[in-house]
Amino acid sequence: MYEMFRDIGRDMFVHNLISSHGGNISVRFGDRILIKRRGAMLGRLKPHDIIETGLEKNDSGVALASTELIVHRAIYKATPALAVVHAHPRRTIALSLSRDEIVPIDNEGSYLLKKVPVVSVEFASGSKQMAETIAQALMGYKIVMLRGHGSFAIGQTLDEAFQWTDALEEAAEIIFYAKHLNEEMIEYRRMSDSYTQW
Repeated sequence: MYEMFRDIGRDMFVHNLISSHGGNISVRFGDRILIKRRGAMLGRLKPHDIIETGLEKNDSGVALASTELIVHRAIYKATPALAVVHAHPRRTIALSLSRDEIVPIDNEGSYLLKKVPVVSVEFASGSKQMAETIAQALMGYKIVMLRGHGSFAIGQTLDEAFQWTDALEEAAEIIFYAKHLNEEMIEYRRMSDSYTQW
């Protein structure tokens, strides 16, 4: 299990999906959660950086767990997810500041994600409001953006949740490039209107 956390954490850092100490990841097994330790660097995870705690109840591990444990718990209770990846993808965060959903224009992003909702909360960083808002949004999507903060993705594995995260940031980057060209986009997808509908 440690190797899986280590590899995904390193991939997130290498792909510029997090800063040195940003983001967190977790997996669920039964009524238990494994989650990154508070303050640990995802790009340099050690075995002691993986904390086990309860899905419902606090125990000795909760004091060391990520400050956003409450969000991960809410997601697991509201969805069939077995893994959660929370990242701070820079271009996607920038896009979240000016729109209520991110609609990929590239083929892979359109196929994998279709569209990604952007939600807002008054109090972030592990608040109850943040937990409830993110969990509710993920009942209908594989990944959502918290405006100005970051993405939360779910999957049956960390690899799957990472895939949605990486695909979203790639889609955001392509949107930036296309906007920078300042040229009219030629629609290449059949039934293109359906891509904006979930």
